[in-house]
Amino acid sequence: MKILIDERGKKYIPPSKGDFQTDLGIIKKEKIERSLPGDELKTHLGKKFKVIEANVNDFIELMERRSSIILPKDIGIVISYTGLGSGQKVLDAGTGTGSVALTLANIVGDTGKVYTYEIREDFAKLAKKNIKDFGMKNIILKNKDIKKGIKEKNLDLIFFDLPRSWEIIEDAKNALKDGGWLVFYNPYIEPVKIIHKKAKECKFKEIKTIEVITREIEIKKKGTRPRTRMIGHTGYLTFTRKI
Repeated sequence: MKILIDERGKKYIPPSKGDFQTDLGIIKKEKIERSLPGDELKTHLGKKFKVIEANVNDFIELMERRSSIILPKDIGIVISYTGLGSGQKVLDAGTGTGSVALTLANIVGDTGKVYTYEIREDFAKLAKKNIKDFGMKNIILKNKDIKKGIKEKNLDLIFFDLPRSWEIIEDAKNALKDGGWLVFYNPYIEPVKIIHKKAKECKFKEIKTIEVITREIEIKKKGTRPRTRMIGHTGYLTFTRKI
């Protein structure tokens, strides 16, 4: 998928139908279709746009969404901590608008598979559109309540962003392969204590909860320091492993 970046650094997904139009001018659809990554296109007002091939993070930043998403700082540590890689099988619930499913699918690649469950029909419909627009072929989306049963087996990773997700911890364990990971995302601390208790009862190992905080460094002529604003708390990540 191509995206355009203007002189201000703002990114755009060109429309699937019709010409590209912004306050900086118009670029004809045919001109965009003929372009290659790295090309520079001008609007009828002479404003320049750079063409690049969108990666998954570019697309997630620009795609339509109606709910908050899990940020790269959180899903990145899940990928790293669990050792997720090419060819593996993953389950994600709930889908939301598809950001986690897209990110995980990008990691496991064409030889891997991501199964994602979403109970809300409106979210599932939008997630399906986003997955199709980015061109991912290795995601199976189910508009179902995962608490009614998990059919998938021998999974390498299960990621839960659900209310009362501990209620299906035994089902999740049965769906995992030996050595597989079950990871919970919770915005509040109260469910974490319950998850730890249930995970121990189910004989999970390597149980750990972490919080990831991102602080950018500000570089100026007069000095260097952390930015006064930062991405602080978003959620708690609880890792458990079937051993």
